[in-house]
Amino acid sequence: MNPFEQLLKNNKVWAAEKVREDKDFFTRLQNQQAPKFLWIGCSDSRVPANEITKTDPGEIFVHRNVANMVVHTDLNLLTVLEYAVNILKVEHVLVVGHYGCGGVKAAITNTSYGIINPWLHHIKDVHRFHREEIDSLETEELRVDRLTELNVQEQVMNLAKSIIIQEAWHKEQRPHLHGWVYGLKDGLINPVFHMAPGTHIDPIYEFDIKP
Repeated sequence: MNPFEQLLKNNKVWAAEKVREDKDFFTRLQNQQAPKFLWIGCSDSRVPANEITKTDPGEIFVHRNVANMVVHTDLNLLTVLEYAVNILKVEHVLVVGHYGCGGVKAAITNTSYGIINPWLHHIKDVHRFHREEIDSLETEELRVDRLTELNVQEQVMNLAKSIIIQEAWHKEQRPHLHGWVYGLKDGLINPVFHMAPGTHIDPIYEFDIKP
Protein backbone atom coordinates (compact mmCIF):
# COMPACT_ATOMS: atom_id res chain seq x y z
CA MET A 1 0.00 0.00 0.00
CA ASN A 2 1.32 3.43 -0.95
CA PRO A 3 1.69 5.95 1.90
CA PHE A 4 -1.03 8.22 0.50
CA GLU A 5 -3.41 5.27 0.30
CA GLN A 6 -2.80 4.63 3.99
CA LEU A 7 -3.87 8.20 4.72
CA LEU A 8 -7.13 7.65 2.84
CA LYS A 9 -7.72 4.42 4.74
CA ASN A 10 -7.02 6.15 8.04
CA ASN A 11 -9.49 8.88 7.10
CA LYS A 12 -12.29 6.37 6.61
CA VAL A 13 -11.56 4.77 9.96
CA TRP A 14 -11.49 8.17 11.68
CA ALA A 15 -14.76 9.34 10.08
CA ALA A 16 -16.52 6.11 11.06
CA GLU A 17 -15.28 6.40 14.64
CA LYS A 18 -16.53 9.97 14.89
CA VAL A 19 -20.01 9.00 13.71
CA ARG A 20 -20.03 6.06 16.11
CA GLU A 21 -19.18 8.38 18.99
CA ASP A 22 -21.55 11.17 17.93
CA LYS A 23 -23.92 10.71 15.00
CA ASP A 24 -24.42 14.50 14.62
CA PHE A 25 -20.71 15.41 14.70
CA PHE A 26 -20.31 16.19 10.99
CA THR A 27 -23.72 17.84 10.75
CA ARG A 28 -22.72 20.36 13.41
CA LEU A 29 -19.30 20.84 11.82
CA GLN A 30 -20.84 21.46 8.41
CA ASN A 31 -23.33 24.05 9.62
CA GLN A 32 -21.18 26.16 11.91
CA GLN A 33 -17.64 27.38 12.42
CA ALA A 34 -17.27 29.33 15.65
CA PRO A 35 -13.75 28.87 17.04
CA LYS A 36 -12.60 31.00 19.96
CA PHE A 37 -8.95 30.66 19.01
CA LEU A 38 -6.67 31.58 16.13
CA TRP A 39 -3.48 29.48 16.21
CA ILE A 40 -0.45 30.88 14.39
CA GLY A 41 1.97 27.99 14.51
CA CYS A 42 5.02 26.49 12.88
CA SER A 43 4.62 24.24 9.85
CA ASP A 44 6.54 21.51 11.66
CA SER A 45 4.64 18.23 11.35
CA ARG A 46 5.28 17.38 15.00
CA VAL A 47 3.13 20.22 16.33
CA PRO A 48 -0.52 19.51 15.40
CA ALA A 49 -2.71 22.19 17.01
CA ASN A 50 -5.80 20.07 17.70
CA GLU A 51 -3.98 17.04 18.98
CA ILE A 52 -1.69 18.74 21.49
CA THR A 53 -4.56 20.83 22.89
CA LYS A 54 -7.03 17.93 22.87
CA THR A 55 -9.57 19.90 20.85
CA ASP A 56 -11.93 18.85 18.07
CA PRO A 57 -12.12 20.13 14.49
CA GLY A 58 -13.93 23.47 14.52
CA GLU A 59 -12.47 24.69 17.81
CA ILE A 60 -9.24 26.26 16.53
CA PHE A 61 -8.72 28.31 13.36
CA VAL A 62 -5.19 27.59 12.17
CA HIS A 63 -2.47 29.36 10.20
CA ARG A 64 0.99 27.80 9.92
CA ASN A 65 4.28 28.89 8.40
CA VAL A 66 7.99 28.33 8.95
CA ALA A 67 8.83 29.39 12.54
CA ASN A 68 5.36 30.80 13.33
CA MET A 69 6.06 34.27 11.95
CA VAL A 70 3.82 37.36 11.87
CA VAL A 71 5.21 39.40 8.97
CA HIS A 72 3.35 42.58 8.04
CA THR A 73 3.89 42.07 4.32
CA ASP A 74 2.57 38.49 4.39
CA LEU A 75 -0.88 38.72 2.78
CA ASN A 76 -1.57 35.07 3.59
CA LEU A 77 -1.16 35.73 7.31
CA LEU A 78 -3.02 39.04 7.18
CA THR A 79 -5.95 37.48 5.35
CA VAL A 80 -6.23 34.74 7.97
CA LEU A 81 -5.93 37.28 10.79
CA GLU A 82 -8.57 39.56 9.26
CA TYR A 83 -11.01 36.69 8.82
CA ALA A 84 -10.40 35.24 12.26
CA VAL A 85 -10.68 38.54 14.12
CA ASN A 86 -13.41 40.34 12.18
CA ILE A 87 -15.56 37.51 10.80
CA LEU A 88 -15.10 34.63 13.23
CA LYS A 89 -14.68 37.00 16.19
CA VAL A 90 -12.02 34.91 17.90
CA GLU A 91 -11.30 35.77 21.52
CA HIS A 92 -7.67 34.65 21.60
CA VAL A 93 -4.79 34.66 19.12
CA LEU A 94 -2.05 32.16 19.95
CA VAL A 95 1.45 32.38 18.49
CA VAL A 96 2.89 28.93 19.12
CA GLY A 97 6.51 28.09 18.56
CA HIS A 98 8.31 24.93 19.60
CA TYR A 99 11.65 24.08 21.10
CA GLY A 100 14.08 22.63 18.58
CA CYS A 101 12.55 24.66 15.73
CA GLY A 102 14.43 24.08 12.48
CA GLY A 103 13.72 27.60 11.25
CA VAL A 104 15.21 29.15 14.37
CA LYS A 105 18.19 26.79 14.19
CA ALA A 106 18.78 27.86 10.59
CA ALA A 107 18.49 31.57 11.43
CA ILE A 108 21.12 31.35 14.14
CA THR A 109 23.75 30.19 11.60
CA ASN A 110 25.48 31.90 8.68
CA THR A 111 24.43 29.20 6.22
CA SER A 112 22.63 30.32 3.06
CA TYR A 113 19.34 28.53 2.43
CA GLY A 114 18.47 30.16 -0.87
CA ILE A 115 14.93 31.43 -1.20
CA ILE A 116 14.36 30.83 2.52
CA ASN A 117 16.92 33.50 3.46
CA PRO A 118 14.54 36.52 3.36
CA TRP A 119 12.12 34.74 5.68
CA LEU A 120 14.89 33.84 8.12
CA HIS A 121 16.07 37.46 8.17
CA HIS A 122 13.12 38.28 10.45
CA ILE A 123 14.36 35.75 13.01
CA LYS A 124 17.91 37.03 12.62
CA ASP A 125 16.60 40.49 13.53
CA VAL A 126 15.24 39.08 16.79
CA HIS A 127 18.66 37.53 17.44
CA ARG A 128 20.30 40.90 16.80
CA PHE A 129 17.94 42.68 19.22
CA HIS A 130 18.84 40.18 21.97
CA ARG A 131 22.36 39.20 20.88
CA GLU A 132 24.08 39.76 24.22
CA GLU A 133 21.63 37.55 26.13
CA ILE A 134 21.48 34.77 23.53
CA ASP A 135 25.18 34.61 22.76
CA SER A 136 26.02 34.42 26.47
CA LEU A 137 24.31 31.03 26.77
CA GLU A 138 26.63 28.03 26.92
CA THR A 139 25.19 25.60 24.38
CA GLU A 140 23.57 25.81 20.97
CA GLU A 141 20.46 24.12 22.34
CA LEU A 142 20.05 26.79 25.01
CA ARG A 143 20.63 29.56 22.45
CA VAL A 144 18.07 28.11 20.03
CA ASP A 145 15.51 27.58 22.79
CA ARG A 146 15.87 31.13 24.09
CA LEU A 147 15.70 32.61 20.61
CA THR A 148 12.56 30.53 20.03
CA GLU A 149 10.94 32.13 23.10
CA LEU A 150 12.03 35.64 22.13
CA ASN A 151 10.86 35.09 18.55
CA VAL A 152 7.41 34.11 19.79
CA GLN A 153 7.32 37.24 21.92
CA GLU A 154 8.33 39.39 18.96
CA GLN A 155 5.62 37.88 16.76
CA VAL A 156 2.99 38.64 19.41
CA MET A 157 4.26 42.23 19.41
CA ASN A 158 3.92 42.26 15.62
CA LEU A 159 0.28 41.28 16.03
CA ALA A 160 -0.25 44.17 18.42
CA LYS A 161 1.28 46.54 15.87
CA SER A 162 -1.32 45.59 13.23
CA ILE A 163 -4.36 47.72 12.49
CA ILE A 164 -6.51 44.58 12.57
CA ILE A 165 -5.72 43.91 16.23
CA GLN A 166 -5.71 47.55 17.29
CA GLU A 167 -9.16 48.20 15.82
CA ALA A 168 -10.58 45.08 17.48
CA TRP A 169 -9.06 46.13 20.79
CA HIS A 170 -10.50 49.63 20.43
CA LYS A 171 -13.99 48.58 19.37
CA GLU A 172 -14.57 45.25 21.11
CA GLN A 173 -11.81 44.77 23.72
CA ARG A 174 -10.62 41.53 22.16
CA PRO A 175 -8.70 39.36 21.36
CA HIS A 176 -6.12 38.43 23.96
CA LEU A 177 -2.70 37.70 22.44
CA HIS A 178 -0.64 34.78 23.72
CA GLY A 179 2.88 33.56 23.05
CA TRP A 180 3.44 29.87 23.73
CA VAL A 181 6.29 27.44 23.13
CA TYR A 182 5.60 23.71 22.80
CA GLY A 183 8.09 21.14 24.06
CA LEU A 184 8.82 18.27 21.72
CA LYS A 185 10.53 16.43 24.59
CA ASP A 186 7.59 16.37 26.97
CA GLY A 187 4.53 17.51 24.98
CA LEU A 188 3.90 20.47 27.29
CA ILE A 189 3.16 24.07 26.32
CA ASN A 190 5.14 26.84 28.01
CA PRO A 191 3.27 30.19 28.10
CA VAL A 192 5.99 32.83 27.69
CA PHE A 193 4.11 36.05 26.84
CA HIS A 194 0.65 37.60 27.02
CA MET A 195 -0.93 40.86 25.91
CA ALA A 196 -4.40 41.82 27.10
CA PRO A 197 -6.70 43.86 24.84
CA GLY A 198 -5.74 47.52 24.88
CA THR A 199 -2.16 46.98 26.00
CA HIS A 200 -0.11 50.02 25.07
CA ILE A 201 2.92 49.55 22.87
CA ASP A 202 5.50 52.03 21.63
CA PRO A 203 3.41 55.05 20.50
CA ILE A 204 5.10 55.06 17.09
CA TYR A 205 3.17 51.86 16.28
CA GLU A 206 -0.21 52.94 17.69
CA PHE A 207 -2.71 54.04 15.06
CA ASP A 208 -4.99 57.01 15.59
CA ILE A 209 -8.29 55.11 15.59
CA LYS A 210 -11.42 57.26 15.54
CA PRO A 211 -14.45 56.28 17.69
